Amino acid sequence: MWNPDLYLKQLYDSIQPVEGFRADSQQEWEEWRSRLRKRLVQLLGGFPEEVPSLSPVLLESEDCGTYIRQRVQIQTYPQLFMPIYVLIPKESNGRPGAVIACHGHGYGSKDIVGLNPDGTKKTGHPGYQKDFAIELVNQGFLTIAPELLGFGDRKLKEDEDAQASNSCHKLSTFLLAVGQTMAGYRVFETLRCVDYLFTRQDVDLERIGCMGISGGGLVCSYAAAIDDRISAAVVSGFTNTFKDSILSIHHCVDNYVPGLSLTAEMPDLLSLIAPRPLLIEAGTQDPIFPVQATREAYGKLQSVYELLGAADRLELDLFEGEHEISGRLAYNWFHRQEHNL
Repeated sequence: MWNPDLYLKQLYDSIQPVEGFRADSQQEWEEWRSRLRKRLVQLLGGFPEEVPSLSPVLLESEDCGTYIRQRVQIQTYPQLFMPIYVLIPKESNGRPGAVIACHGHGYGSKDIVGLNPDGTKKTGHPGYQKDFAIELVNQGFLTIAPELLGFGDRKLKEDEDAQASNSCHKLSTFLLAVGQTMAGYRVFETLRCVDYLFTRQDVDLERIGCMGISGGGLVCSYAAAIDDRISAAVVSGFTNTFKDSILSIHHCVDNYVPGLSLTAEMPDLLSLIAPRPLLIEAGTQDPIFPVQATREAYGKLQSVYELLGAADRLELDLFEGEHEISGRLAYNWFHRQEHNL
C-alpha cells in the first residue's frame, strides 16, 4: 500500500545538496562560500538591480527614559516602504554599535519594543520574544526593529479588516507565483536597514550586528550570510536542519524557498556567516525546531569555524525552554565581540 510519509522520507533521503560544505582548506572554503552566496541570492528571487533612495521620514519620537524611541519610514524596493523603530540609547561611550532586531511571528515590531498592537505600552508577560529590542538598547546598542513584510502595519488591508494575525500566506504565495519569495523580500529589506545605518553619523559602522527569533532568525541568518557589513549575529529559535524542521513539521509558508534544499542544508547556509561571530540560541523543548537537529547543525558549524581558525567565535546557548528568546548569553555576548561588532 502506498505510504506518502514513507515516500517523502525516501525522497528527501535521496537528495544530495549540490553545494553542501566540502572544503578542506580556507581557499576552497572561500571559493565555495562565494559560489553558494550567489546561489542563495538567486534562489531567494534575486535583489533589485536599481535600488531606490531610502527617503527616510521621521514618523514619531518618544522619550522612553533610558532611550529615545523613534519610528522612521524608509523606502526598500521602488514604491515599497517599511516603518522601522530606531531605539537610541541616551548613554554611550562615543558612537555606539548597532543591532538590527528581527521579530518573529506575532504582531510585528511593536511586540519587541514593548508595545501592544495599538501602540500602548505593554504590561504583563512580554511573550516569547521578551521585548528583546529593549534589552539591546538598554545594553547601549542603537537598535533597529524593522516591521517585516506581512506583519503589523504591513498586513494586507483584507487581513487587517478580518483581524488576521498576519498576511504571510497571501503575500508569500503571490510572490512565489511571480518568481519571488517572502524570505527574499524580508532579507533584502533587512539589508536596507544596514544601508540606513550607513546614512547616520551616530553609529560605529564597524559594529553592526543582527539578532532574530524564529522567522526573524531566518531573516537574520540569511542577511548575515549574504552581507559582510553585518559583523556578528545571534540566531534564536531557528538553527536546525531543513530535513528535521521545515520539511518535517508544519511551518508558515514564508519559510519555503524553491530549490534551496537541493542546493544546501541549513547549517551550510549559516556557515556563510563564518568566520564572523555567531551565537545560536535554542530551547531544549522547541516543538518546531527539534533540539537533536540543532545539535547536528551546530556540529557542522563547528567544523567550518575550526577550519577557519575561528572556533572561539561560535557559541551555543542551549537553554531549558521552548520556542522563545533566551538572552541568557546574547546581550553580554555582543559586548564580548567588541573587536568585531
